Amino acid sequence: MELLPGSPGGASPLRDSQTSFWAVRMGPPPTEDAVRETEYLEKSGFPEAEDDESLRFTASTLDAASDRLVPGTGRPGPRLLDFAPLLALEEFPLNAAVKALLAHAERVVGGPVEMEFAATFHPREDPPGRLGVLQVRPLVVSAETVDLDAARPQAFVPLVSSENVLGNGVVDGIEDVVYLKRDLVGTQSFAEAAADVAGVNRALVAERRPYILIGFGRWGSADPWLGVPVVWGDVGGARVLVEAALAERRIEMSQGSHFFHNISSFEVSYFSVPDDVEGAIDWTWLSTQPALRETPWLRHVRPGRPFRVEVDGRSGRGIILRQETGR
Repeated sequence: MELLPGSPGGASPLRDSQTSFWAVRMGPPPTEDAVRETEYLEKSGFPEAEDDESLRFTASTLDAASDRLVPGTGRPGPRLLDFAPLLALEEFPLNAAVKALLAHAERVVGGPVEMEFAATFHPREDPPGRLGVLQVRPLVVSAETVDLDAARPQAFVPLVSSENVLGNGVVDGIEDVVYLKRDLVGTQSFAEAAADVAGVNRALVAERRPYILIGFGRWGSADPWLGVPVVWGDVGGARVLVEAALAERRIEMSQGSHFFHNISSFEVSYFSVPDDVEGAIDWTWLSTQPALRETPWLRHVRPGRPFRVEVDGRSGRGIILRQETGR
């Protein structure tokens, strides 16, 4: 059993955890809409999943009396989706199977790979689950060695720093930053921001200007309350993607397979910045820069001095440096 952090009775973990899920619509197909990502999906709550035992290998149960999480759904109580029966108890050997398949694919391909898979569970059958491989793709991995602890270039100071970064290497010469306005986040859906982001991206791609894109929640989310529902073409000109979190809206960062394959293939750095790290993003400096473009949702700034991006793929750390003016 796992002791719950937060307020008595586990209120905070339950409030911040996933309480619904997307399911494939099995009825007649709806009217085709190539723009919407959810046209063949429907959103349901945990009671529906409980009926067909879908939570058997994916959820834990809150024991309010002891303020602890018990892996599985064998007792009554609020459910929390943490995959403990799979990850901690290993009731179905999903981890071992995935690791074995990855190792075999890497031997065949001759290098690192990304694998997309799906698992189907039937708790009352033997075996209780089935693992299917959907596709395997080679990963583009930079071999450059980056030392973030080395002496910093003169006149450079941090704009963004993170301990959770995907990518590797050093990028110089980016002069543009596009970022969402903090005061709008938490007040409404991100859906309205998608068109603004896509419009600025089109303009910068036409100008052949790579840029840094800073937003909140998940880039490319199908749920406009969890992030900006863009597709890859709407942000494809960005050389660096930053997903920032806010205390008033805790959102787990992106894990989308296709989205991150594009990030690795096009050597785009991805920064995940939690809300509880003071100074991880220099919002004050960004807000003082004159806007080259501005919409209700975002600002586009070009300070006139190029940024420097450093990502150490070995440690998963990264930093975006700006040049101080007057030097």
